[in-house]
Amino acid sequence: MLKPKSNEKSHSPVFRLSKIRRGWLLLISAVLALILWEGLVHLENLPAFILPSPELVAARFWQALLDGSLLRQTGYTLLEVLLGLLAGSSLAMTLGYLLAKSPTLERLLAPYLVASQAIPIVAIAPLLVIWFGPGLFSKILISALIVFFPVLVNTIVGLRAVPENLRDLMHSLKASRSQMLRYLEIPSALPVLLGGLRIGATLSVIGAVVGEFVGSDRGLGFLISVGRGQYDTALVFAAIFTLIAMALALYGAVVLVENRLLAWQRNPNK
Repeated sequence: MLKPKSNEKSHSPVFRLSKIRRGWLLLISAVLALILWEGLVHLENLPAFILPSPELVAARFWQALLDGSLLRQTGYTLLEVLLGLLAGSSLAMTLGYLLAKSPTLERLLAPYLVASQAIPIVAIAPLLVIWFGPGLFSKILISALIVFFPVLVNTIVGLRAVPENLRDLMHSLKASRSQMLRYLEIPSALPVLLGGLRIGATLSVIGAVVGEFVGSDRGLGFLISVGRGQYDTALVFAAIFTLIAMALALYGAVVLVENRLLAWQRNPNK
């Protein structure tokens, strides 16, 4: 009995070498950026409230980590981000499926959806905080709104890219609508759907922070506002780097899910 082939590409020496090379390039670029940062601070003799040195930022980051303030604010922002991403992507995928199936509904709603994207989220965030209060819900709503449109567009594009000959084949096999969705439309549209989710994962962080800037007493956006008001620029940098790490972690999580779900495309014999 023949055994299915393993994923030879991911286990080949050339592939492992390329991954190691990319890791080293990333490390070297980060070290060079720190050296340039340190050199700029010393050459220009910049005060710490304008541009702190990497050592000052690291020390302030460690101090905020030890006193628990950074972890508390990070946890609150992460909760807003995850709930906003879940709400925005769920609504976008549901509406995207309906629009992909109904051109009439798309013609009816498309002008309003496009018009909604012409309004910057920063402009309507104060209104949302006034209407729904400065609590958790308004931050989740702002995050969901900024996630919604890119996931919606990718959902429509992905579902409409399903080959018609495969649809005809499923119809000839008397497949129900739920079977069509489960066995054809979702697997075929999954690469595009996950591409939209990658974008949404990073945008959700922006949405949550915008809401915290407008009105909040918790979160990394609030921590940045406190640092800015106290001219504690090192704290501002520490909070910004934490936001970057959060966005990278969410993006990486989506990539991991994508690699697991789409492994059959790269290795159809597995």
